[in-house]
Amino acid sequence: MNTDWRAFLESRGASVGDDGAARFGNAAPDTACALIDLSHLGLIAVGGPEAPDFLQGQVSNDIREVSDTHSQLSSHCSPKGRMLANFRVLRLEETLMLVLPRSQMPVLLKRLRMFLLRAKAGIDDASDALVCAGIIGDCADAALGAMFGEVPADDNAVARAGDSALVRIPGSVQRFLFIGPAADAKALWQQAAEAGASEAHGDLWALHDIRAGIPTIVPETSDSFIPQMTNMQLIDGVSFTKGCYTGQEVVARMQYLGKLKRRMYIAQVDAESAPRPGDVLHVPGSTSEQSPGWVVDARAAGPGRYQLLVVVEIGAAEDGEVRLSEHGPALRLQPPPYGFPAEV
Repeated sequence: MNTDWRAFLESRGASVGDDGAARFGNAAPDTACALIDLSHLGLIAVGGPEAPDFLQGQVSNDIREVSDTHSQLSSHCSPKGRMLANFRVLRLEETLMLVLPRSQMPVLLKRLRMFLLRAKAGIDDASDALVCAGIIGDCADAALGAMFGEVPADDNAVARAGDSALVRIPGSVQRFLFIGPAADAKALWQQAAEAGASEAHGDLWALHDIRAGIPTIVPETSDSFIPQMTNMQLIDGVSFTKGCYTGQEVVARMQYLGKLKRRMYIAQVDAESAPRPGDVLHVPGSTSEQSPGWVVDARAAGPGRYQLLVVVEIGAAEDGEVRLSEHGPALRLQPPPYGFPAEV
């Protein structure tokens, strides 16, 4: 975490956890308007004259579509087409920034540097140079407008103010990702708090990702899913026209020649303990040699009540009873807000 930013948050009563993110003791688990420290997110800066061409051969989306005003979701896959990490890509001046959980930084940095070879590009960990924060709800409009002027109106759109960027994140509520210097972050935080925003924990941000059907790959699920299994193709996270990248043949074959057997659903469950990413799901009476599904992410939505993203066999989701474990509670499944294409 940026040291200046950490000192500011601690001056407001926050404690910093092992994941590097701030927690406020009086924070509500869910609130209509919230300020959230996202220091659990890391930043990989890819710069240099050949940075776009280098990334174009490494990620699942078309880097040519990233601009000063547009960001995108993307992923880096293994040769078998399974996501090792997924992330948001945006442009800050001439540098491409990849935003992802800090827990996924080591594997992605190692992989990208392994493929860098003689490309005229540099790959750096910029996680502590800039601050990541989230703003949820309409009451922060005044603070956002004071710094950025007109806030982004479209999903994935980017607004700039000096060295800072503001990205509109998809979802049913207004939500923005801020990335910028600590001084700008502090000014924005104070203005939004004065406008009525509550200081909340990062779990609220993850909960809104779940409700929006946006997956996040973490160490427990790395190398587990091809992009289509987590609906990445439905949220503009995969390009099927960009050309070759690591794992592209498997991803394209699934899209054009294969039949998708698993996809990602939103789920709710009442449970005594929190489900965890990577937990194996259970379908009573299933004779499949493979698991019918896994938890992608889960967050508390109230006492003993959780909302989840799960990758599940389509047949089991439509016809059977899916449980957290062999004797665990049943999941209540529903499609994500963007729906499923009729032909899948």
